[in-house]
Amino acid sequence: MTGGAVAGPDGRLRCPWGLSTEDYVRYHDEEWGRPVHGDDALFERLCLEAFQSGLSWITILRRREGFRRAFDDFAIAEVAQYTEADKERLLADEGIIRNRAKIEATLANARVLAGRPAGELDALIWSYAPDPASRPAPRTVADVPAVTDESTALAKALKKQGLRFIGPTTAYALMQACGLVDDHLADCMARGAGPGGRAT
Repeated sequence: MTGGAVAGPDGRLRCPWGLSTEDYVRYHDEEWGRPVHGDDALFERLCLEAFQSGLSWITILRRREGFRRAFDDFAIAEVAQYTEADKERLLADEGIIRNRAKIEATLANARVLAGRPAGELDALIWSYAPDPASRPAPRTVADVPAVTDESTALAKALKKQGLRFIGPTTAYALMQACGLVDDHLADCMARGAGPGGRAT
């Protein structure tokens, strides 16, 4: 897809990917690009973006509730205490992506983050949000990058903290999903959905 915003069944313009399935319509309209704060909430997004690596996002989105059940709603303190038995449980759970390396990275990352001061992960991630004024609104899907200087720096900072399975592309997907950048197309009904934005 390289075109601009597309009219949906309701006549409102959306990013083309946001019309491909009903699940995407809801996710596009209600979640993607809206600011996410809180260590556990951002840990969830980090984990899900890592699980998405090599797969389509719809695969993860449709299993998100299964992931939340399996990982205690991604509460860092809970996941950090998981044992070998928990790992085997996860590897047998058909409600998630049963990838050993990604599961082990999730558990290891929780252990790294457990015990850190509250708000530290939130502050670290959001410190890499670029100035919105420095980013013109993309007019077509082709204008949306896959990697930026900020996402490369964020991935490096997270790795320096000891986190695994996070690279510049995954970091940028996180930034898009969690509202650090607004990559809704210029004519999309959801552009500006964050605080002070115009979308309703």
